This record gives sequence, structure tokens and C-alpha cells, in this order.
Amino acid sequence: MASGFFMLLEDISVLMDDIAVNTKIAAKNTAGVLGDDLAVNASKASNFSASRELPVIWAITKGSLVNKIIIIPIMIALSIYFPQAIVPILLLGGAFLSFEGAEGIWGYIFPHENHSQSKDVPEKDKIKSAIITDFILSIEIVLIALSTVVNSPLLERIIIVTLISFLATIGVYGIVAFLVRLDDMGLSLAENEPKDSFKYRFGMRLVSALPLIIKILSVVGVFAMLLVAGGIFMHHIEILHDIMHNIPTFMSELIVPLIVGGFIMMIVNAIKFVFKVN
Repeated sequence: MASGFFMLLEDISVLMDDIAVNTKIAAKNTAGVLGDDLAVNASKASNFSASRELPVIWAITKGSLVNKIIIIPIMIALSIYFPQAIVPILLLGGAFLSFEGAEGIWGYIFPHENHSQSKDVPEKDKIKSAIITDFILSIEIVLIALSTVVNSPLLERIIIVTLISFLATIGVYGIVAFLVRLDDMGLSLAENEPKDSFKYRFGMRLVSALPLIIKILSVVGVFAMLLVAGGIFMHHIEILHDIMHNIPTFMSELIVPLIVGGFIMMIVNAIKFVFKVN
């Protein structure tokens, strides 16, 4: 009886060691997408009034957690019973990110009424858009983590993918919350301090830096969506390697989604024109 108990403890210890090692590898493999996820979501969570920033980020975080709860069991089940469906799902996600990225770049180059009035979009719609984008990026994160442990036992796969996914959500949105509150931190530091003091100058620099940081992250977020989409296309469409073999990988991962996104934009605009949708 006692020997059976100690054998169980040994099995648990081995399992925990394997989980620790594979979680570290999975975290390393997903780091690139997490960087893109941070840039995209920081830009999506900006442009709200100061009093609404944290409630909005919390709403998006809850949506992201729900996304993970939906995605993880579906992706694990597909990887076991219908692995052929995973690549088409990734490609559809890549097409969506391409469209969003291409539309963002088009809006920067040729500002138009809808783009310039994006700040007037209802808060609920902005949150919904952020959660949809998070859903696509979450699929990529889950699948990369899953591919790292594809040969591990099922329980280990479930634990590692779940750990990576939820740590990613907490980490990304924790950093986003920190970034959007930089100005409040700066004002708090500068409050009641002499204007020539270090604390006052540093605090006011934080205040003045926030709009620039958000603007940079907004631009980086658009390119991040394109790069994630480009990575999906380049990894899963073999013919693209032959077509783009003379072009650096970084450029290929921008050019391909721009073409795809531009094509989808034309279709969407044609549909809007035909059905007179704004």
C-alpha cells in the first residue's frame, strides 16, 4: 500500500518535471506571437477616456479568457480526431488579420471619414472588435503551444496548453493596463512636487510619453497583425516558398498578407457598394 503511494508520488513528480520543461519550451515558441498580441491589443485598448480604460481592458480580458476556454478544447479535440481542419482554420484567421491590417494601413495612407472618426465608434463595438482579433491571435498561440507538445501524453498537453494560454492573457493584458495608466502614474508622481525636482520632471515625461507610446503601438499593432498572418501563410502554403524564395522572409510575411488583405478589402467594398452598406 505504502509502496503504491510512493510510486504515485514519483509518477506525479515525473509528470510535473515534464510539464515544467515543456511549458518553458512552449513559452519560448509562442513568445513571438505574444509580442504581436501585446502590440495589437495595446492599440485596440487605447483611445478610451481615462475613467473607462481599466473597465474596458477588464472587459477585453474577460472576453480573451472566454476565447481561450472555447478554443483550447476545440483545438485539442481537432488535433486528435480531425487534424486536417487545423490548417484551414489558421488560414481563415490569417485572412481576417490580413484584412484588418490592410484596412489599417489604407486608413493611415488615405485617411477617410470612417477612419478619422474611429474615436467615435461606440465603446461596445471597440471591445467586440478587440475580442474578435484576440480570438484569432489566441488560436495561433494555442496551436503553437500545442505543436510543441504534440507527442506528449494527452493530460500533459492539456495542462501545458492551458497554462500557456491563460498566462499569456494575464501577461498581455496586465502590461496593456500598465501602459494605458502611465499618464496617471506620472501625474501622481508630479503632484505637489516642485517643478524643478526630478520626480516632477520624470512624472510629466511619463504623461507626455503616453500618447506617443499609444501611437507607436497602434502602428506596430497593424504591422503585427500582418506579420502574424504572413507567418501563417508562409508556414502552411508551400507554393509561396517557391514564389517568394528570392525575397527576405520578413518582407514576404508583409507582402503576402497585404495582397490577401487588399483583395478581401476590394470584395468587402464591392459588397458594401452593391448593398449600399456604410
